[in-house]
Amino acid sequence: MATVASLSFCGVTQSPTERKICIPSSSRSILSDSYSIRVRTSFSFNPISFRASNRLVVHCMSTESSDIPPPVSETKLKFLNAYKRPIPSIYNTVLQELIVQQHLMKYKKTYRYDAVFALGFVTVYDQLMDGYPSEDDREAIFQAYVKALNEDPQQYRDDAQKLETWARAQNASSLIDFSSKTGEVEDMLKDIAERAGGNGSFSYSRFFAVGLFRLLELSNATDPTILEKLCAALNINKKSVDRDLDVYRNLLSKLVQAKELLKEYVEREKKKREERTEPRKANEAVKSCLAENLYTRM
Repeated sequence: MATVASLSFCGVTQSPTERKICIPSSSRSILSDSYSIRVRTSFSFNPISFRASNRLVVHCMSTESSDIPPPVSETKLKFLNAYKRPIPSIYNTVLQELIVQQHLMKYKKTYRYDAVFALGFVTVYDQLMDGYPSEDDREAIFQAYVKALNEDPQQYRDDAQKLETWARAQNASSLIDFSSKTGEVEDMLKDIAERAGGNGSFSYSRFFAVGLFRLLELSNATDPTILEKLCAALNINKKSVDRDLDVYRNLLSKLVQAKELLKEYVEREKKKREERTEPRKANEAVKSCLAENLYTRM
């Protein structure tokens, strides 16, 4: 996986009734593509018409769109309601930023779930949450996150596992030659290539780029030309992939450094607590000794 270098996260406070999230405006999100969502509500009224019978007929019809996406706040609220325990700020800051960006991507008209995208997201999530205090909590957060986007977390895990197992059995040549083979994963890749080529809905994202990177990594396809050939086979713009992989590597680098700083801070605070405890223990020992001597004399 990519090597890891600085990340400054601001504090996050959470309470049962309110959670304040602070996201650095200067930080570059792994999914910081620019999207816009327009909400339009319109009503049309047919003119009032009179008939010979002197009856008044008024036609009023609402044409409000039924495919308006939910607001970002609704997705965030779903996540916070599904997982109510406090999340350390170093993890929560990035999680909250990612869920906002993925919400915007999910509700684009061209969005359609695919397995490479799922592999990319699972890879990013596992890297982000590496070292989380509780493994059970880490999975519970994953479930809450994906469900908040109205998607199936088990499908994400299953498809990511399928692609990882398949990629481990490939080499550089077989990886890019998927179109001439048959199989479940090969069919998934063919479908992506067809849609990305203009024969269906396809929305490229940075999670997709990370999914491609993971396939190359697992198949030991280290030659830089292999990524170019794989992008060509999938009808994906390689320049976009290169750019987004740089962002991904940069995120990992900053995240690892931030975790190191957090670890140092925790150890330093622990040492301070121990130093404050020593005099108290000594005093208690002295008091206990004096009490014993007093009892003996009596």
